[in-house]
Amino acid sequence: MNFEQLGLISPLLKAVSEAGYETPTPIQQAAISAVLENRDVMASAQTGTGKTAAFTLPILQKLADSPAKKHPRALIVTPTRELAAQIKENADIYGRFLDLHSTTIFGGVKQGPQVKSLRQGTDILIATPGRLLDLYQQKELDLQFIEIVVLDEADRMLDMGFIHDIKRILAVLPAKRQSLMFSATFSPEIRKLGKTLLNDPVEIDVAVKNSTASAVKQQVFPVDKSQKAALLAYLLEQHGWHQSLVFTRTKHG
Repeated sequence: MNFEQLGLISPLLKAVSEAGYETPTPIQQAAISAVLENRDVMASAQTGTGKTAAFTLPILQKLADSPAKKHPRALIVTPTRELAAQIKENADIYGRFLDLHSTTIFGGVKQGPQVKSLRQGTDILIATPGRLLDLYQQKELDLQFIEIVVLDEADRMLDMGFIHDIKRILAVLPAKRQSLMFSATFSPEIRKLGKTLLNDPVEIDVAVKNSTASAVKQQVFPVDKSQKAALLAYLLEQHGWHQSLVFTRTKHG
């Protein structure tokens, strides 16, 4: 299957082609069609499977088909500012040939520039829960025109204690809306949340149970604690790893 067979419009097909996309991933094949058919979706997919495009592409298409408003029409809620920035970057890439605008709002920075961006008007709002509620309570944000809401990495949001914020957000959205939920797992808590959020959803599960991403190669080196630093230095030099991420158990370590 190719992206054209999924029913995407030509500006989106041109954008994904220029981004180097050739064949949709399994989550994209399943979710894009369901979203374009106006179905609610509950999807399980790991990071790295292309899930951002799975909901961003059909959202862009649906918004392009209807008249623009000053206030946001699609809301994407994410657990972290880093993920919000990543979704915004992808939305800009996919929507580069459409007259649509996206805005991110998240905590940890001054709200002034974010408020200014909201006042200029946006079609897609990408937000973390805390800052979203703050600006809503300050009446800097109007959510009455939301047509589509996405909870991305819903399991992480529950783990981070956002469940009450999520419920407060959903309570102020229009009752008539399309709702999408993406999670790495279908845990009992996620299914319970899905029942309160979704209406007769299409259930998509492309996450292989108890597995890592297929693109990740893993090796274990049993080594004495005193030799860890020397082994790490050796591996970095031996393999020429110029970019590496090292996790340690403690701050001191």
